[in-house]
Amino acid sequence: MTVVIRKGRVIDPGRINGPADVLIQDGAIAQVERGLAVPPGATVMDAAGKWVLPGFVDLHVHLREPGFEYKETIQTGAAAAVAGGFTSVCCMPNTNPVNDNQSVTEFILDKARAAGLAHVFPIGAITKGSEGKELAEFGELKDAGCVAVSDDGKPVTNGMVMRRALEYARAFDLTVVDHCECLYLSEGGCMHEGLVATELGLHGIPAAAEDVMVARNLALAELTGGRLHLAHLSTASSVRMVREAKARGIKVTAEACPHHFLLTDEAVREFNTNAKMNPPLRSRKDVDAIKAALKDGTIDVIATDHAPHADFEKQREFDYAPFGIVGLETAWGLALTLVDEGVLSVEQVVALLTARPARAFGLSKGTLAVGADADVTIVDPEAQWVVEPEQFRSKGRNTPFAGWKLKGRVTTTIVGGRVVYP
Repeated sequence: MTVVIRKGRVIDPGRINGPADVLIQDGAIAQVERGLAVPPGATVMDAAGKWVLPGFVDLHVHLREPGFEYKETIQTGAAAAVAGGFTSVCCMPNTNPVNDNQSVTEFILDKARAAGLAHVFPIGAITKGSEGKELAEFGELKDAGCVAVSDDGKPVTNGMVMRRALEYARAFDLTVVDHCECLYLSEGGCMHEGLVATELGLHGIPAAAEDVMVARNLALAELTGGRLHLAHLSTASSVRMVREAKARGIKVTAEACPHHFLLTDEAVREFNTNAKMNPPLRSRKDVDAIKAALKDGTIDVIATDHAPHADFEKQREFDYAPFGIVGLETAWGLALTLVDEGVLSVEQVVALLTARPARAFGLSKGTLAVGADADVTIVDPEAQWVVEPEQFRSKGRNTPFAGWKLKGRVTTTIVGGRVVYP
């Protein structure tokens, strides 16, 4: 199938930012130039007034299947992904059973192929059962299709296990992803430790719970030479340490989520469980530090940490509701608010959602280079819309951004040369 996307503004960071046409042939990018001739029989898509971008890449999603299909399935999660412009998503291993072996990885990939929507890249567990004790078989996971390893919401508390993971992962060219949390410092906490938590009478999670584990992981990455990726940074001190580590040449990348650069712990004042996530919403100082880190490149990636829950789980007392929010269908519009604020340029936002996450995990995605897979996201930068959770394709409705008015909307998502959204 041959497709020509005409008259759009093509933004492929480091390659092109301006008017151009895109020719897609046999599922790959064939040409990107201005004034392309339309081949006989080609399908023509008019992108006048729109931006034509590489398909977005999300390094941190929870698709819940196998084991928690009442929250989300690979089908519904992939549908949410393409509705949000994400053509590639990396799914965390905290399923049931845990993705710590070839059979679970292959199950996920089979389900993703059947869905026929976004590319799904499994992340394998660091330890068997994510119990933090014995390393999983990284070679088996890599051969089965895993692109990184992580115990996700169960941080690797044993420093020797984490050291061995970083060393072992090097042999298989895998990135080790860690959720940085000292469980002893965060035990019993449900929001950021600060004035708001005190006023609400809620047990807080100090910023230090993240900071001490970031410091440990960076020290181990320096010791081993392993490739480390820090999930969802949320504190000013974490940002400072990553910035210093990069200056010393440590192999570390980091991600931030829209909720951590747009919201503070003030969002919890109404005991809204949709504002409960881990790491929690932090202070204004922390939010400003995250923005600065996105701007100067300390933070490499915007990820969603898409974590759907059933309504009945979130409709509980704040202390007992689960952590997590959905994010695939709102990330693009929320990220663009940083352009309106003057924090980032459009090209920087696109890079944080495409080329840079792909580079962090070594994925051949996030580009419109000739020969690359034809994964393309077309957006209307002026379209205004309201976040309406009941319209989500995800099973999850748990977002703190309900009712927000955003500008910039995904209009078309193409995966491998096929239109998969709308």
